[in-house]
Amino acid sequence: MKKWIDRIAARIFTVSGFTTSIVILLIIGFLFKEAVGLFSNPIVDKGYVLALHPSNPIKELSAYQIKELFDEEITNWKEVGGSDQPVKVFRLEDLDNLYTEKELGTEYEHAGQKIAEQIQANPGMIAFVPEILIENEKGIHRIADRTIPMKDVLLGTEWFPTATPSPIFGILPLIGGTLWVSFFAILIALPFGMAISIYLAEVASPNVRKYMKPIIELLNGIPSVVYGFFGLAVIVPFLQQTFHLPVGESGLAGSLVLAIMALPTIITVAEDALRSCPRSMREASLALGATQWQTIYKVVIPFSISGITSGVVLGIGRAVGETMAVLMVTGNAAVLPTSILEPLRTIPATIAAELGEAPAGGAHYQSLFLLGVILFFITLFINSCVEFVSARNKFKK
Repeated sequence: MKKWIDRIAARIFTVSGFTTSIVILLIIGFLFKEAVGLFSNPIVDKGYVLALHPSNPIKELSAYQIKELFDEEITNWKEVGGSDQPVKVFRLEDLDNLYTEKELGTEYEHAGQKIAEQIQANPGMIAFVPEILIENEKGIHRIADRTIPMKDVLLGTEWFPTATPSPIFGILPLIGGTLWVSFFAILIALPFGMAISIYLAEVASPNVRKYMKPIIELLNGIPSVVYGFFGLAVIVPFLQQTFHLPVGESGLAGSLVLAIMALPTIITVAEDALRSCPRSMREASLALGATQWQTIYKVVIPFSISGITSGVVLGIGRAVGETMAVLMVTGNAAVLPTSILEPLRTIPATIAAELGEAPAGGAHYQSLFLLGVILFFITLFINSCVEFVSARNKFKK
């Protein structure tokens, strides 16, 4: 009977593990499928075209050039390789200012003709209009329809997914914000976490450990939004006054909040790992003349390095993947950070803030899935590095 139970249990575990693996692979596959779809979208919004005067020699424009043209930061065509003439921007709503309803038609049936007239009368004009209105009009030069280049996304320094006529999906500011916040969070949390875990495992009396351990473990169950409110109420004003900042929401505020959130995980796992060191090894070290701190540094920590590494990995995972608390205290500015005291935005915060507003299947929607893929690889790389260092230390021993 016992053998049958063991076989059934083994098969249940096998099926469960296989099913979990398949589900994870399907999730990763779906994530990659949606992310890759971004690069098949046109630069200009679907259903729209950019129309120029026939004499304009411009054949192609990048998303950044289009944005600067319509933001009127580029005012002459020679700045983008064209002839020396001023740029005049035209949008569909400008028709209502130029023509009456009777001239345009009750159903805009004459709109295409009027748009063509405006373009032909203004050699420097660039018009952003629905393609269906001018598809049969002659005497108009259309900008070549290109798909979103991978280089502009992976190396782009601007994130403006709702820009018209051409959204911009440069992800470098978001990657930079994520790495800045996560790095400083771990830089702050790791020494404090290790110090407290060593104190609890090796120095603290049983009574102190009895009360401190449950309190620290309880911190793991506090919702992240509560940490966010704490950051807004305490950390943000403190940083603003201390560093004389125009706004206290910054990368450092996010790092401090994440460090506080990661501390319970690092302390709990590392303390359990330190306490797993056999008592006989401690006693042997002390018997050979080592002090308590020499024993901790030379014997206990090397023996427990695997468990400590696990705590560090879990802490990094908490820091890299945190959403709500970071969104509340970092300023949510999608710009490439040059200082930890500046507002910034992380990848998880961007996904959380924008996914609900992005039309399903559109370029904005797919760009958020691409951010998920980038976050996956960042986490995978960091965890692989930590595991490599841990394995190397084991090999040396």
